Amino acid sequence: MFAVYAARFDANDPVAGLEVGEQPEPEARDGWATVAVRAASLNHHDLWSLRGVGLRDEQLPMILGCDASGTDADGNEVVVHSVIGDPDWRGDETLDPARTILSERHPGTFAERVAVPVRNLVPKPAELSFEEAACLPTAWLTAFRMLFTKANVAPGATVLVQGAGGGVATALVELGSAAGLRIWVTSRSPERRARALELGAEEAFEPDARLPERVDAVMETVGASTWAHSIRSLKAGGTVVVSGATTGDATPAGLAHVFFRQLSVVGSTMGTLEELKQLLRFCVRAGVRPSIQETLPLRDARRGFEALAGGKVFGKVVFVG
Repeated sequence: MFAVYAARFDANDPVAGLEVGEQPEPEARDGWATVAVRAASLNHHDLWSLRGVGLRDEQLPMILGCDASGTDADGNEVVVHSVIGDPDWRGDETLDPARTILSERHPGTFAERVAVPVRNLVPKPAELSFEEAACLPTAWLTAFRMLFTKANVAPGATVLVQGAGGGVATALVELGSAAGLRIWVTSRSPERRARALELGAEEAFEPDARLPERVDAVMETVGASTWAHSIRSLKAGGTVVVSGATTGDATPAGLAHVFFRQLSVVGSTMGTLEELKQLLRFCVRAGVRPSIQETLPLRDARRGFEALAGGKVFGKVVFVG
């Protein structure tokens, strides 16, 4: 079958290790289902995989991709939950020490077909297109968990989103504004600030700008370059939710602010199967749809990877067969 895969690692030029071509069909195993992929979306995780993060040489070639929507063997339209854990684990699967996501241990979704545990299939709502649904299981699920599970903010609260423009950040803006939150964003790019306002953000600021007032929560995916601003921007008792550090680890930590103003620092990774179901229902009922910058044929996947690596993506890039 045709697929997009990591053939080698390159920490400095990750797209150099990307290949397209024939790969083996998914392996049949008990309790798993094969999905005919109709759409799959690109994430920063795919670039990190090409850098060798989370993969070993002996696992190559590895089909990339975490997100997908498609049809199962019975023709049902489904969305794939990419977190795969121990079948015997009970509770939040993101806390399972054995958990992994597609393209880390098992072949990913950038292919004509992908195999996943049957329990990882969620019915796709008819109101969502395959392309829209394919954006949800990683970036949008991450944003949903950050806002509503980890930050636990109520309508009317003010939330600062650092680094507007990426898949998680745009999801935070759209989900938060639809839920009645006052969303503020930061970005170096005037164009990205303007587009964030179009998506529903109330205010947009340059990085490290002095805000009109402190916020209830900060959504932090950037790391070193924004951490100090995130800590300074919180109200007493506020929460910063961390789900990434694209500019590296943050030092110093600002511990004086943390203890004196009783701030909470909360980590968040992906989301659960139940949270994905909640996210799908929320998108349908609130009329929220992912911001898709471009839809590309799977054979042209390199174009999408190059755009993401070059910082030229606002929202999501989706691949279709």
